[in-house]
Amino acid sequence: MRSLSERLLGAPAGSYVDRPVDCSYAHDGTGVLTLEAWRAMGERGPVAPERLAILFDHIVPANTSTTANLQRELREFARTHGISFSEAGEGIAHQVMSEGRILPGEVVVGADSHTCTLGAFGAFATGMGATDVAAIWTSGMTWFKVPETIDVHLTGRLQGMAEAKDAALTYVSCLGMDGATYRALEFTGDGVSTLTMSDRLTLCNLAVETGAKTGMFYADEVTAAYLASYGKKGEPQHPEDHSCSREVALDLSDIEPVVALPHRVDSIVPVEKVAGTPLHQVFIGTCTNGRYEDLERLACMVRGKKVAVRTIVVPASRAVLQKAARTGVLDTILAAGCMVGTPGCGPCLGAHMGVIGEGEVCLSTANRNFRNRMGVGGSIYLSSVATAAAGALHGRITVPEVP
Repeated sequence: MRSLSERLLGAPAGSYVDRPVDCSYAHDGTGVLTLEAWRAMGERGPVAPERLAILFDHIVPANTSTTANLQRELREFARTHGISFSEAGEGIAHQVMSEGRILPGEVVVGADSHTCTLGAFGAFATGMGATDVAAIWTSGMTWFKVPETIDVHLTGRLQGMAEAKDAALTYVSCLGMDGATYRALEFTGDGVSTLTMSDRLTLCNLAVETGAKTGMFYADEVTAAYLASYGKKGEPQHPEDHSCSREVALDLSDIEPVVALPHRVDSIVPVEKVAGTPLHQVFIGTCTNGRYEDLERLACMVRGKKVAVRTIVVPASRAVLQKAARTGVLDTILAAGCMVGTPGCGPCLGAHMGVIGEGEVCLSTANRNFRNRMGVGGSIYLSSVATAAAGALHGRITVPEVP
C-alpha cells in the first residue's frame, strides 16, 4: 500500500528515482537564471518543448530597462524554441497553470517554490532551482528522493468568516516552518469534500512554508468538475492505507480567523489578539489568494463602503480579472476605493506595485511575511481575504464579521 507520492513517483519513500517530467515551467525571474544555466550546459535541446512553459508574472510590467532587456531575451528564447509562453498580464504562473493545464497523476516541476500549489490536482508538483530546471530542458527528466508523507487529516466544515487561508496558516503553525522538511503533505479525511478547488490550491500553496516538498489532494469529484469546466478529464484517485511519518488532525469547524505575525509564517494568533493594530496598506492577491473567489469575497465585504487605507488588489490571472469585470465584482472593488494592479505577483516579492516604507505595516493575503520582503523596515501580517477586507475598511486589523 502506497502514499500518493510513492504511487506517482513509482518507488517507496526514501528511494532515489529518475522520472520523466510531464510539465516544467519558469517565470521571468527564474527563467533568466535557467536560460543562463542551460547555455552553460551546452544548449542541448530543449527536449520536449511542448512540456515546457515560461510565464511572466514576477516583475510585470518591467520596472527598469535592465528588467525589460532580460525579459526580451527570455521572450525570444521561448518563441525560437516553440515553448509555451505567457506574456506579462496573463497572470501568476501557478494560477495560469491551474486553469486547465495540470492533470491528476502528473509530475510537475517549476522554478519557483510555490509550484506545490498544483498538488491540489493530485499531481506531484514541486519547486526546484534554476539549474535543475535547465537540466530538465536538456533531458526531459529529473531525479527525486521520494518523500515520506505527513497526513493532514481534515474533518468538519469551515464556519462563519473562517477561510481556507486560516486553515492553511493553522497547519503551518502546527508543523512549524521546518517541521515538514522534505515531506509530502497529503490532505485527507471527510473534510476534503467540503473544500472547493480554490480552497485546495490555497492549502497546497502554503505547504512549502513548512519545508514540505509538496502538498497534495487526491483527485475526486470536485477535481473532475473543475477540470471539466476547461474541457479536460482527470482520473479520480483513491487513498490507500500507507505509513506516514506524522499525522496532523485539523477540524475545519474549529478554525477561526487568524493572522501570522511579522516576521514568521508560523507565528499565528487569533485576529482578536492584534485587533486595533494600525495599517498603512492592505494587499489582496498572490498565488495564495488572488483567485476569483477571493475577489468575490472582497467585493461582498466592501460593497457600498469605502476603504480607510490604501488597498491594492492584484488578480492572480487575466481570466480572474475578466470574470471579475464580467460579474460586477471589479466594479464593486473599484467603487470602494481599491487600486487594481496588473495580474501577476504584484508587490509580494518587494519589486514594485506596492512596496511599503520603513516602519509601515501591511496586512497581506500573501504566503510570506519575512523581514524586508515587501520593503526594507516594513512589517507584514498575513491573513485571509475576509480579515484583509475588514482591515481595509477600518484602517486597522479588525475581526471580520458577516456582511
